[in-house]
Amino acid sequence: MSHKSVIKGRGAQSNVHNRFFELSYEMRDDFLEYCHKEGEIADKNKTQYLNVFPKTIVNKVTSPDVGMAYSMNMYQGCEHGCIYCYARNSHEYWGYSAGLDFERRILVKKDAPKLLETLLKKKSWKAHTIVMSGNTDCYQPAEKQFQLTRQCLEVFLKYKHPVGIITKNSLILRDLEVLKALAKDNLIGVNISITSLSEDTRRILEPRTATIKKRLETVKTLSENGIPVNVMLAPIIPSINSHEILPMAQKVSELGALSIAHTIVRLNGAIGEIFTDWIRKTLPDRADKVLHQIEDCHGGTLNESRYGKRMRGEGHIAQQINDTIRLARLKYFKGKSMPRLNTDLHEQYKDGQLRLF
Repeated sequence: MSHKSVIKGRGAQSNVHNRFFELSYEMRDDFLEYCHKEGEIADKNKTQYLNVFPKTIVNKVTSPDVGMAYSMNMYQGCEHGCIYCYARNSHEYWGYSAGLDFERRILVKKDAPKLLETLLKKKSWKAHTIVMSGNTDCYQPAEKQFQLTRQCLEVFLKYKHPVGIITKNSLILRDLEVLKALAKDNLIGVNISITSLSEDTRRILEPRTATIKKRLETVKTLSENGIPVNVMLAPIIPSINSHEILPMAQKVSELGALSIAHTIVRLNGAIGEIFTDWIRKTLPDRADKVLHQIEDCHGGTLNESRYGKRMRGEGHIAQQINDTIRLARLKYFKGKSMPRLNTDLHEQYKDGQLRLF
């Protein structure tokens, strides 16, 4: 595969078929050849922002092996382009491909802050931690323009409501003052995703994310400002980043992280095809080895949907990864833990200010 065939700055290298659609779209070789001869660009590879207007913004999470009860996503699709991302499959429900469409057609929920405020003011709502980015990153590049995450954080602060964040973007530091204000009342917990200490690995796995250096600085800055940080070493991919577990754990602990969490990569739905196409183009010498080791973690298949097994895998390779994580916790996180967030204040602030009576 020639270097020219790789789409720069993107994770997925194609738009796979949407399983909900009868018809499919493909870019044929004869069309590409015509564009080449005519000096035309077949694919401009630009990101589109599309407004959508959902009626609600907070979702109840029913999965028994996901550590959150409620989540919200201001954006659907994610320009970060992480090749392994489980959220790719959700883009098919919106009528798009889980491949390049997921990275280039970003759905923007501009009413998110208003919808959140409406929920938090309801008499029937009882405070539970709501996690931003249960599906797609709330600090992806779109946030620079739309600032919906910032506005939602201000709503959480106004109503003294606990909130969690999952991100791999250093853009979160833009909102440091709001985060510090939330932290004063133990209303915030941040999960920073770090999958490698190697910038070369980061660049091919997660093409439009913050650099490893910036992410490590983010862990340090948040921790120094009293904001509790858990680091997501996720996903662990055999023979790509599995050898980095201990050095990653040591580094983030030294920078102030209070805990680590992990998952073993699983390639459900369209992601198996997307990942296989990507690794054969990007790491052809390692492709078969990596794919076979992922299969070894999931009973001989790239897919894994069984609760209790899908995040941790099974078999010798999975056991080795899980044992290494346990060792990392014992070695670098003894006596450390993330605090339980405060759900007691919100009831007094239902109308946005302290109730005295």
